Amino acid sequence: MSAEALLASLMAQAEGRGVDMITLRALAEESSEAGARRALAQLGLDDSRARRDMDELRELLSAWRDAKKSARQAIVGWIVRVALALLLIGIAVRLRLTDLFS
Repeated sequence: MSAEALLASLMAQAEGRGVDMITLRALAEESSEAGARRALAQLGLDDSRARRDMDELRELLSAWRDAKKSARQAIVGWIVRVALALLLIGIAVRLRLTDLFS
C-alpha cells in the first residue's frame, strides 16, 4: 500500500468513527512521511544515489571550511609578521641603528 493510499485510508477511518488519539498520531506520522518523501523528490534526492551525494556534499563542505580556516590563519600569520617587522624597523630607526648599515 502506498503512503498516499494509507493516508487516505486513515483519513476515512478518522471521519467514520470519531477521532481517537491513535488514529490522529498515525495520520500525522503518515502525512509527515509523505511530505518528506515529496520534498526529497522535488530536491532530486529520492533515488539510490542520494545518500552518496549527500555524503560527498558534506565532505566538500568540510573541505571548504578547512580551506577557509587555513586561509584565515595564514592571513593572520602574515599580518602579525608584517606588524613585527614594522615594529623592528621602527625600533631600529628610533635607536639610529640604520647608521650602522650605511
